[in-house]
Amino acid sequence: MRRAGLSAVAAVGVLGLSLTACTAVGGVATPQAAMRVTEVAGTITYWDTADAKAEGPVYDQLISAFQAKFPKVKVNHVYVDFNQAQNKFIAAAGAGKDVPDVLRIDGGAIPALVNASAIAPLDGTPALDDEPDFLPGPLDTTVYKDHVYGAPQVTDTLGLLYNKALFKKAGIANPPRTWAELKAAGKAIKAKTGADGLYLNSAAYFFLPFLYGEGTDWVDADNKKITVSSPKVVAAIHTAQDLIASGAAVAPNFADLYGGMQSSFKEGRVAMVINGPWSVADDYSGPAFKDNANLGIAPVPAGGSGTAGAPTGGQNLVVYAKSQNSAAAHAFISFINSAASQATVAAKNGTLPTRASAYTADVRRNTTIAGFQPVLQIARARPAVAKGGELYTPFETTLGRILQGQVAVQRGLEETAQTYHGILTDYTAG
Repeated sequence: MRRAGLSAVAAVGVLGLSLTACTAVGGVATPQAAMRVTEVAGTITYWDTADAKAEGPVYDQLISAFQAKFPKVKVNHVYVDFNQAQNKFIAAAGAGKDVPDVLRIDGGAIPALVNASAIAPLDGTPALDDEPDFLPGPLDTTVYKDHVYGAPQVTDTLGLLYNKALFKKAGIANPPRTWAELKAAGKAIKAKTGADGLYLNSAAYFFLPFLYGEGTDWVDADNKKITVSSPKVVAAIHTAQDLIASGAAVAPNFADLYGGMQSSFKEGRVAMVINGPWSVADDYSGPAFKDNANLGIAPVPAGGSGTAGAPTGGQNLVVYAKSQNSAAAHAFISFINSAASQATVAAKNGTLPTRASAYTADVRRNTTIAGFQPVLQIARARPAVAKGGELYTPFETTLGRILQGQVAVQRGLEETAQTYHGILTDYTAG
């Protein structure tokens, strides 16, 4: 849940932003704070989960620039495996040994890190310089128990990616805005082109837009209720079943959910998928998108609630709760996560910035970034649940069984709810 007082997104534009770090009190930058930051000294260790080869070079350049600006600060830059970072960090923090001062981590890990007393709030620190410039969706992923525990570095979400040529051949002028429109479009595409309409990926994360379209989720974190077997979740699954039964969508390859989706889409055997910006480079490698302009990007369709929604992904920068070099850590985050730095990273790596003013004209020349920028407007943070990562597999397993006719919808979801009760022992039935 977004804490009271978090500022809304600033207007997108090209701003002349300084890399000088300062904090803000009541929205006014204080010279005293700026002086404290520029005078910091010490050694900090930074655990970085970015891809060292594909993403690392631009971050290496920024770190070198930071150390040139702050010569009294030394940065030990260590790449760590994304899949192991959370557990490795919590274990190190618990032992109080070899803990990095700064960690790059998925937004969904914030509650678990807070509950482990492993990270410190960043409210009012230079790490959150110009807080109103952060997009609300990415900033929401850092909020837990009314405090901000991270500085959003890069973000992403899910959009509806589509094959413009197949749309044109089927006589479809615009991407569907609702699941009902998608059903009609999918059937027309199948009838007029022979290609399937939508590849329906039943992986838990990729199914969230169906839930959000009904105005629901697996759990209600604010009220500590398990809602996975609620009528709204049932309705979301019925929508998916109807798309497949009608011929508007094709069921996934349950043995390879993501790989099956990607091969079908980039080879032109399916016209639509729900996927994120990370997939675009792979899409371009396929015959369907040799002409990159053939790839369309739109928001996911709306469901029965009349609204559309997709999960906010991305990476945040957090600070170890017992860091002996927190001033240097805050200065470091402020520098490499400024609007100017984010724009540099976006231009080099093609990732989506979390600051509104980082979407400069140069950054928007990247068609993926330009395409996903409006999609971010409907992105929403996933529930702030310490054990949220454990909820994906039970739901995904049940959904796969439902779509394969192995269990009825309500019964399968009630079984999933029981599993959730074993994970979230302080939650009640929704």
